[in-house]
Amino acid sequence: MELLPLLLACSLLFTIATPIRDITSDVCTSQISDFQYLNSSGLHLTLHHPQSPCSPVPLPSDLPFSAVVTHDEARIAHLASRLAKNDPSSRPPTKTTASLLHGHRKKDGGGQLAASLASSVPLTPGTSVGVGNYVTRLGLGTPATSYVMVVDTGSSLTWLQCSPCSVLCHRQAGPVFDPRASGTYATVPCSASQCGELQTTTLNPSSCSRSNVCIYQASYGDSSYSVGYLSKDTVSFGSGSFPGFYYGCGQDNEGLFGRSAGLIGLAKNKLSLLYQLAPSLGYSFSYCLPTSSAAAGYLSIGSYNPGQYSYTPMASSELDASLYFVSLSGMSVGGSPLALSPSEYGSLPTIIDSGTVITRLPTSVYTALSKAVAAAMGNTARAPAYSILDTCFQGSASQLRVPAVDMAFAGGATLKLAAQNVLIDVDDSTSCLAFAPTGNTAIIGNTQQQTFSVVYDVAQSKIGFAAGGCS
Repeated sequence: MELLPLLLACSLLFTIATPIRDITSDVCTSQISDFQYLNSSGLHLTLHHPQSPCSPVPLPSDLPFSAVVTHDEARIAHLASRLAKNDPSSRPPTKTTASLLHGHRKKDGGGQLAASLASSVPLTPGTSVGVGNYVTRLGLGTPATSYVMVVDTGSSLTWLQCSPCSVLCHRQAGPVFDPRASGTYATVPCSASQCGELQTTTLNPSSCSRSNVCIYQASYGDSSYSVGYLSKDTVSFGSGSFPGFYYGCGQDNEGLFGRSAGLIGLAKNKLSLLYQLAPSLGYSFSYCLPTSSAAAGYLSIGSYNPGQYSYTPMASSELDASLYFVSLSGMSVGGSPLALSPSEYGSLPTIIDSGTVITRLPTSVYTALSKAVAAAMGNTARAPAYSILDTCFQGSASQLRVPAVDMAFAGGATLKLAAQNVLIDVDDSTSCLAFAPTGNTAIIGNTQQQTFSVVYDVAQSKIGFAAGGCS
């Protein structure tokens, strides 16, 4: 395979956040083991919190919460600039192919790589991968080999690291995928329609190698990226296999992907995993995002039990057709609605996102929520602000008396948040309100979604919530 002209990488994954709690190996093995199966209702996979010791690629136990916040901010900044695409001043600086490759060329490949570089194409940074994305397993090739992958509703293209790693591969758990070992692997020519769709899929233009192989460029807001050949092969989950799956075979993969092999994209796009499997399984998926103290949650693609959910319509938006928009209609604390007008809740476009840790609310909504929660916890000792989190208390969320917080959405769906969805532990002795203000894009993050079953029914254009999803 020819060494390719490389450029930058994609957009996101499930980002999360609770600090690690003590959990024994017995819990990981006895509560739930990794499962992958395909039945009449669809595809069902195990989903792990990145900071759980039960994860196949757990993050370091001493990872400071400040690192989570930093990468969460990078993701938020990109999503805001992505939606403000008509305002060039709001976009972060782009990187070029040349600057991307500088200093990262292998001895036997750098010269050919540089020579095959067609031009210095500006690359648009994608969503920050962060350090807290949920992970699952995916099988690829014939015979199939299993790889640990991060999952992201804000990304479209699925990609993973591929041998020979012509420029660079980050450290991953297990061996790197070798296309030569798969009897069903094929590269995608530049003339294929899928190559032309990469601009909308990755927000970066495609490129073409000297042997007419399509090259993808997937980039993230924190300067992480993956670049490689657009390829197709058989993807498998347990006993279920799906031939002709399009994905990125990464030859230059740099940044904070943990020790995962790559990323699974679940956004609304022709090249996402959801859309490629839809002819067999349907246009819907559901998940339960576990907390760091739980062994696992799940990700399912296919049919679901419609009676267990309350629904909100997917809001229409011309800002980005691949993201999932909703309409927040109200919030209450301790049963008392916040004294806000409906227009204040809808003053900004609102996304529901698996990869954002801290929920962002319009400033007036956040201010009212912060005051109401602080008032309800009036006898609890306050703690200094922590980074962007300014409503903090002494003690762990599990030990404090936290008021019930409800988030209501158009159509009547409501998230009734427990203490662990309202406050987040930032260290051993401090917890903070897991919300922050924004003047750009409101985002329903994964801290608020944890332990709920959330279904994305793209065919019916609705999102549903049900409590107790991970049990």
